[in-house]
Amino acid sequence: MKNIKYIKGIILHVVIGFAVFSVKGLSKLYLLAIFIYFSVKILKSKCSQIPVNVLSACAYVVGAEVFLRMTGGNIVYETSKYLVIFFILVGVFIFRASKTPLPYLMYLFLLIPGILVAGLNASQNTSLRTDLSFNLSGPVCLGIVSLFCYKLKLSYQSMQKILLHMALPLIVTAFYLFFYTPNIQEVITGTGSNFAASGGFGPNQVSTVLGLGMFIFSVRFFMLSPTLFLKVLNGVLLAVLSFRGIVTFSRGGIITALFMIASFIYFYFKKVNKKIKYQKGRTIIVFIFLGLLIWLFSSVQTGGLIENRYANKDAIGREKMDITTGRSDLIAFELEAFFNNPIIGVGVGQVKALRAEREGLLVTSHNEISRILSEHGLFGVLAILIVLLTPLLFRLRNTSNIFFYSFYLFWFLTINHSSMRIAAPAFLYGLCLLDIQYKTKRPVRLKQVKIKIE
Repeated sequence: MKNIKYIKGIILHVVIGFAVFSVKGLSKLYLLAIFIYFSVKILKSKCSQIPVNVLSACAYVVGAEVFLRMTGGNIVYETSKYLVIFFILVGVFIFRASKTPLPYLMYLFLLIPGILVAGLNASQNTSLRTDLSFNLSGPVCLGIVSLFCYKLKLSYQSMQKILLHMALPLIVTAFYLFFYTPNIQEVITGTGSNFAASGGFGPNQVSTVLGLGMFIFSVRFFMLSPTLFLKVLNGVLLAVLSFRGIVTFSRGGIITALFMIASFIYFYFKKVNKKIKYQKGRTIIVFIFLGLLIWLFSSVQTGGLIENRYANKDAIGREKMDITTGRSDLIAFELEAFFNNPIIGVGVGQVKALRAEREGLLVTSHNEISRILSEHGLFGVLAILIVLLTPLLFRLRNTSNIFFYSFYLFWFLTINHSSMRIAAPAFLYGLCLLDIQYKTKRPVRLKQVKIKIE
């Protein structure tokens, strides 16, 4: 029964991808349906089901975010982050209103001075509201999600349910890309990030979420594929998302996914017994073979250019000078701004205006850490230390979350190549803080003793 429901969910989301491709206006209806469906589901939940339903709602929004952006479904650019914050706040007030983790409350307060400095430094050529929304929505989303997730007990089954809710809209994204550019060979002309292969949208963001999908379906391939049919189904979905992610020619999301998958497999094998290790050992061989096939197919479809991309070479095989594609220059500029304003920083969103003024380049940051340092100064240093160290300290006391390092790596690597442009790193960071429960205690049954009276 569960498998039939799973298959129906996959088919439904393939249909959604085709429908939105055929009728562009449907993307806004899709967003509205997401909001109504999960709002009703949360409000009708039993108290014990509120956490998993809240996180499932957020997971679905995170999975759908890039698709909604590329198809014009969002009301405003940061709609998805606002929805995640909204669902989490509903959960906080209903379920966890009396528990407030102090580190993350402090983290949120540390963001306030940067807002005040931005207000003082804002010029007529900048929009303070837009700057605050673009640059603070991600960090605030991280803080709010962390307040809800910190030490929250959740069953392993609930964790898999949350990951599935994130995966389903990623299926929409992948199949929409096939409808958008069915023939990859027609749009590959060089080794730069390819917008045509990314649905006409930012390859970096598309690669990031498809890489996340690669991780989720790898998990399902290993842990939730007891039959040959499910192994084939999850393997096909893994191949579909991997191929479309690779041909965006944006490396960050794919490399991050490989780190996540490697981390998951390592800690999964540490946790299981020898019998399961032997059984899953054969699965790893199949998994590696599948990965090689995906890479070979991608190489053929791109005429070998994808190999040049990952070797940091141009279309004719010459090695490129800067493997970071200009990101190192942005980081250097932001660190210089920090050293020049080490106490209070330049203010939220002002480093972009400062760069435009000095260098004539209106370029957004790709690195969240250097951006926070430049814009928040010493308060940013403290904020970074809180978000870096709190999960690791929690992990020392609680090693139950098998996905901890995968989620932590996704957050850390993503904010260093794509900043916090999407809600995914903030949300997965929050999932690091969950206390996963694998076994339920069986109720003790008392035997009735019959006393024979003679």
